[in-house]
Amino acid sequence: MSSKDTVDAKTIPDDRTDAKPHGAGEGKMPQLPGQHMPPLPRSAGETMMTAEEFFADEYKMDYPNRGRAIIINNKTFDRSLGLGERTGTDQDAIALHQRCEEMGFDVDMYQDLRCEDMRQVLSKASQNENYNQESDCFMCAILSHGEEGVVFGIDSKIETKLLLEPFKGNNCNSLVGKPKIFIIQACQGSQFDGGVHVDVADAKSHMSNREIQVHKIPSEADFLIAYSVVPGYFSWRNSANGSWFIQALSSVLAQNWQSLDLLTIMTRVNKKVAYEFESRTGKEFMNQKKQIPCITSMLTKEVRFKSKK
Repeated sequence: MSSKDTVDAKTIPDDRTDAKPHGAGEGKMPQLPGQHMPPLPRSAGETMMTAEEFFADEYKMDYPNRGRAIIINNKTFDRSLGLGERTGTDQDAIALHQRCEEMGFDVDMYQDLRCEDMRQVLSKASQNENYNQESDCFMCAILSHGEEGVVFGIDSKIETKLLLEPFKGNNCNSLVGKPKIFIIQACQGSQFDGGVHVDVADAKSHMSNREIQVHKIPSEADFLIAYSVVPGYFSWRNSANGSWFIQALSSVLAQNWQSLDLLTIMTRVNKKVAYEFESRTGKEFMNQKKQIPCITSMLTKEVRFKSKK
């Protein structure tokens, strides 16, 4: 939204949406990594996992490194896009940086990246095989404007699935069987007062012979994608305090990252956003609106961040 549609941050901190003015979306639903994409050749080499790792109910979290955390904070955009400055996003970036460091991640922060730069940063991280092989997991947070299925660089927009593609199992051998966690703070549409859509699929395979030497893991497995809002809706951001979603995520992580598994943490984030936040703007029709995040999980095990101290 443009600055003239909201209350001046110097008077009352207001809530804003991470979308183009008037929510000009294209009606595309967000897709999972690689969905409807042609099959790609498998990476050379094989991923080695012990039987204990393969059949465990929790991901292995005792590698030398916690892993890389990349934070992309897009605040100011090319004028041609008609996108307002994302005031409050620096507070989000600072909070996430602090949480990730507390959790043991090696954090890389990037400010105002173009789409191609975003793609290259993530592609390079996926190809850092020596580091990834010695890491528990990978995390990326993208803070930007968005529409359904896309996020904005400062120059244009890019499909979210293209940013996740380098980390698929057949493209990133060094992170096969490890959690790939993506946090997306961006609008996914132009509707107000979001509801929640839940799809639950749970299949458990009982194998009769655990001594076989070759196991396959789906290339789409082990992703968790946490969207700040369900498809089709605005995502709210306060001009002084940061986005509702990142505020809630930072708070819940600070209290629980060593004691709760990741999906339980994200459920508590959903509750906090849904129950504790309501919009307050200079436009009456935008007041008293709500938001619910959307967590897409292809995790196959519990993620528990054990302290490395």
